[in-house]
Amino acid sequence: MPTTQVLKYQVIVISDLHLGIKHSKTEEILEFLETHRCEKLILNGDIIDGWALSRGAKWKKRHTKVLNKLIEIAKDTEIIWVRGNHDEFLEDFLGFDSLNLKIVKDYVLTLKSWVTKDTYENKRYYVFHGDDIDVFMLKYKWLSKIGSVCYDFALWMNTQYNSWRKKRKLKYKSISKILKSVVKTATNYVNDFEKTAAKMAKLHGCKGVICGHIHQESNKQIGDVHYLNSGDWVESMTAILIDQDSNIKIYRKNEDL
Repeated sequence: MPTTQVLKYQVIVISDLHLGIKHSKTEEILEFLETHRCEKLILNGDIIDGWALSRGAKWKKRHTKVLNKLIEIAKDTEIIWVRGNHDEFLEDFLGFDSLNLKIVKDYVLTLKSWVTKDTYENKRYYVFHGDDIDVFMLKYKWLSKIGSVCYDFALWMNTQYNSWRKKRKLKYKSISKILKSVVKTATNYVNDFEKTAAKMAKLHGCKGVICGHIHQESNKQIGDVHYLNSGDWVESMTAILIDQDSNIKIYRKNEDL
């Protein structure tokens, strides 16, 4: 059998795995971690869905397999775990730094940005999950938790709908993404989130910002700030890949299918 190609990167950023919920793509996460290695792995929040578990979601062996894989990776890879809102239980462990694992509220990533073939400058990225700038999280946390339940229901509908499509040999189509894309309020929310994230970068003396939280992957320029979002592993199955020359791209699992 042919050997699986393993790609090596300087930094990989993943977020919103939501381990503990039924719809977390654990098999795809494991495949990604097996074939994409790095010197630094940033887990940018909502890795474990504590909210869902508190509502009665069942932790499965497949969720444990992902955690075991991360422990294995930590043997020779630095892991930065940024607290998200769904894994807010990490609040009590902020500052932990041992065995190649750091648990933090936010993080500054410094990359070499090549100006010419022989000269470079350091480019700083402010890394945080994103719930800190979510108006619903800050003022209406109870509403966010209701929204989380509604999102779970949308994912359930999504599963049923795509099972029907699969039987008819039709391509996968995300209901929840369609709903989010046609709702003007949601579009405005995303735009405001991105602009506020760019402001956060400047406040921390950075030229770039890396978020998760809104489950919408992105790689674009907002004014003079480079905005990146790692997306999620519930629907999009995306990540940020940074190679040894600090070139950045968005990985999309669905582009490989």
